[in-house]
Amino acid sequence: MKSVIVTGGTYGIGRAITLVLARQGWRVLAFGLEAAQPSSLAADAIPALREQCRREALDVTLMEADVSRAADVARVVAQALALHGRIDALVNNAAIGPLGTVLDTEEGLWDRIQAVNLKGPYLMSRAVIPHIRVQGGGAIVNVGSGAGHGKPNMAAYAASKGGIFALSAAMAYDHFHDRIRVNTVLPGGGGIVSGMSLGRVGGDEARFGRGAPGTAAGRVATGEDLAHAIAFLLSDAAETISGTVLDVGCFANQGGPIPPKPEVRA
Repeated sequence: MKSVIVTGGTYGIGRAITLVLARQGWRVLAFGLEAAQPSSLAADAIPALREQCRREALDVTLMEADVSRAADVARVVAQALALHGRIDALVNNAAIGPLGTVLDTEEGLWDRIQAVNLKGPYLMSRAVIPHIRVQGGGAIVNVGSGAGHGKPNMAAYAASKGGIFALSAAMAYDHFHDRIRVNTVLPGGGGIVSGMSLGRVGGDEARFGRGAPGTAAGRVATGEDLAHAIAFLLSDAAETISGTVLDVGCFANQGGPIPPKPEVRA
């Protein structure tokens, strides 16, 4: 049975990724922080997720760890190896996304955003790739954002997610002959509820997603939609796919925006 590590895998989008992969037969080690991070409401999530995994008899191990700390990353990887004896895949999902321009983003907050969103995937990939290589190959999926192309009032977050595009492409090249596939997925549609998205609207879910274009399915995207795309990219069905960006939602990779739905005329 294959083993995967999911960063930020205890709340919101990450929680959906953890559950979908476990339900598909993956042995999952997911981790996150229990204390709310800047501009996020994600907190105290592990007990409830652990109970759900117990009810469903899912092979999920949950840990509290900080993806931006090399010592924490080493501890997570050591635990995955101790439990599963192998690491076949990695999902770099952990991120924080406070809003702001370069003028109103304090230096310490800028550094924290880059540390979680960009240094975290670097640290995790650096720690995991040698083990995936030993297994004869595997897959890494990085969760990006349309903000990586630049969006207003998201200077630090956009910079970090632009870095994810470049890092993913570079890793796909560097580990092509190791048979390690590296791809990026983008959530879109304006409807995926996460600690970050709720944090941006003060925790009021009624204010979230207003005017969202939704998806080609005629509804907003969910965390499960993104998780199913990730599950595909990790699967053997995607063994020839590397270096790509998969947009799950509303053309976030193309810049958008989706035009308004035309009025129906009699």
